[in-house]
Amino acid sequence: MTSITSLTIEATAPEPAQAFYDAAFDLDVPIDVRASTAATTGFRGFTLSLVVSQPSTVDSLIGTALDAGATALKPATKSLWGYGGVVQAPDGTIWKVATSKKKDSGLATRKVDDVVILLGTTDVAASKRFYVGRGMEVKRGFGGKYVEFAAPAGGIKMALYGRRALAKDAGVPVEGSGSHRIAIGNDAGTFTDPDGFTWTNSPR
Repeated sequence: MTSITSLTIEATAPEPAQAFYDAAFDLDVPIDVRASTAATTGFRGFTLSLVVSQPSTVDSLIGTALDAGATALKPATKSLWGYGGVVQAPDGTIWKVATSKKKDSGLATRKVDDVVILLGTTDVAASKRFYVGRGMEVKRGFGGKYVEFAAPAGGIKMALYGRRALAKDAGVPVEGSGSHRIAIGNDAGTFTDPDGFTWTNSPR
């Protein structure tokens, strides 16, 4: 099974971007930052999600992200699916922090249970076929609207969502062009997917 081994965020100022992530989330997963001057405008076509166990963890992570310089796109609130909010890092990357729970069930922590990259695609079904053809296994899906792929325990997860729906979920306009400003490391090879995302061979 092909799996995602790392994510590399590209930023015009990599050192301040790395300092932001250390202060905001301090994630114990392979997410790196590197320099890039590639042009990009508007929505970059993806979001990163931190899935946590309870609302107090959402509030803690969003709070430190805002303190470190993030911009609030959607304040943390209850919804039909749980509790969560969305922020945008100074480098432009959009982060959603969420839990399926609506009430705390224990002491507040900063533990992140899952890191998920959501790709906004022009054709979810076609992208699904593309990834299955490269060794990824579907965990679940909802027609041509959403697909989630399997990942090893503790690994980075990936899901596909329609680009317009993902932009709405993030709280930003759908328009955008140029570089996605992210590289997806994997253990199967180097390629570019149907929506222009760069995948690099990066076994861990």
